Amino acid sequence: MKIAILDDYFDTVRTLECFGKLRGYDVTIWNDHVQDVDTLVKRLHDTEALVLIRERTQIRTPLLERLPKLKLISQRSVYPHIDIDTCTRLGIIVSSSQHAGTPSYATAELTWGLVLAAMRAIPQQMASLKAGHWQMGVGHTLRDKTLGIYGYGRIGAVVAGYGRTFGMKVLVWAREPALAQARADGYQVAESKAAFFEQCDVLSLHMRLVDATRGIVTAGDLARMKPTALLVNTSRASLIEPNALVNALRAGRPGMAAVDVYEKEPLRDTGDPLLTMNNVICTPHIGYVSHDEYELQFTDIFDQILSYAAGAPTNVVNPDAIGKR
Repeated sequence: MKIAILDDYFDTVRTLECFGKLRGYDVTIWNDHVQDVDTLVKRLHDTEALVLIRERTQIRTPLLERLPKLKLISQRSVYPHIDIDTCTRLGIIVSSSQHAGTPSYATAELTWGLVLAAMRAIPQQMASLKAGHWQMGVGHTLRDKTLGIYGYGRIGAVVAGYGRTFGMKVLVWAREPALAQARADGYQVAESKAAFFEQCDVLSLHMRLVDATRGIVTAGDLARMKPTALLVNTSRASLIEPNALVNALRAGRPGMAAVDVYEKEPLRDTGDPLLTMNNVICTPHIGYVSHDEYELQFTDIFDQILSYAAGAPTNVVNPDAIGKR
């Protein structure tokens, strides 16, 4: 079987222990990022199993229809970047483990790192020191402040635990089943969405991006935040209404943001407003990018390929594709 792996920016995958699972297969790894359809067709024309690293490459109908040998797409997590209906029509199986019950500790840790960095202005203080200056301002401590967790799932629950450890008051807003779990875990639930945005000193988003959550954070929500508050987003940029965050930061509510996700990725525009604001910390979607997390993710991804090769595909998101080829 010919296997292709896209967007392995730092040639990390072949260094993983789990890469040994593909021993004996014809594997090609691409280390750059390409979205041009003609280029991808040339690279993937003979590919039978395609490995994706999250949503780095869009796999749309114009590409899929020109890959006659493609039988399997193996990845992990959600798949808004794949035209699933087209895959089904063409008989291409999409296997994607949803890692139920296994939170991304890497993302949770990055979230907390961004909270600390933003509240203490660590990048700004470093820049000041490197420029030959001393302290450039006064930061904020976390103890006794209110940490808001919007979306109490696997990652949100871990971040809530970090907040509790740091002596913060944790406030949760989510769908009712998640709110019930938050109460059971000993956390306070907000009286309303409006009250949630008004009360939080640090507010962190932890939701999957689906139709129901797209734009769920509105300009009105952000306008309710304190001028000293911090908004953190390590989930998906489209959870926030388009342009709402930049406009809100310019208006001073919230006073700060720390983001790891963007509407268009990779973000190459150095003039993007988020990259030019002194009250914003930005990282290039590295929440899940750690050797340990890669080992977990690619173990699932490669196991899905082995299961397919054995005639028993697993974690199939489009079962109607099975048997069409």
